[in-house]
Amino acid sequence: MSQVKFKNNPVHLNAEQPQVGQKAPDFQLTGADLSEVSLENFKGQRVVLNVAPSVDTDVCAQQLRTFNQKAADLDNTAVVFTSMDLPFAYKRFCAAEGIKNAVTASDFKNRSMAQNYGLEMRDGPLAGLTARAVFVLDENHNIIHREVVDEITNEPNYEAALQALQK
Repeated sequence: MSQVKFKNNPVHLNAEQPQVGQKAPDFQLTGADLSEVSLENFKGQRVVLNVAPSVDTDVCAQQLRTFNQKAADLDNTAVVFTSMDLPFAYKRFCAAEGIKNAVTASDFKNRSMAQNYGLEMRDGPLAGLTARAVFVLDENHNIIHREVVDEITNEPNYEAALQALQK
């Protein structure tokens, strides 16, 4: 997919996204504590890459909350929420929501999630932010589920992602 929609208007993405069956591209994100976060941090674990435009919107906030509730207790699974938000926004949001176990990491510095996963919105009112997407990776970091949400204002299919983790 090289295009999504924002309020039914086309938004072009910077590249094609990796597909199910492919090795997940690496990324260099900035954690809430300003540490570097990459796939190496999750060696041997299943990973849910929970990507959104901004935690400061209702749908994105719900996306972080829902995955935190539904997947945070799964064995050998890390749920990583990422957007272009600054790490400080995650700290504020998680503190206000009482979320303690979420892995939040910002793509603001390196833009590697946006670039390597083809999720940077190139035009439209949210240009420069990441499109809403979910990638589920197995223990070897192969992509076993991929959803790039067609309409940015919609939530992802949580159940499909969770089912991929149960296979």
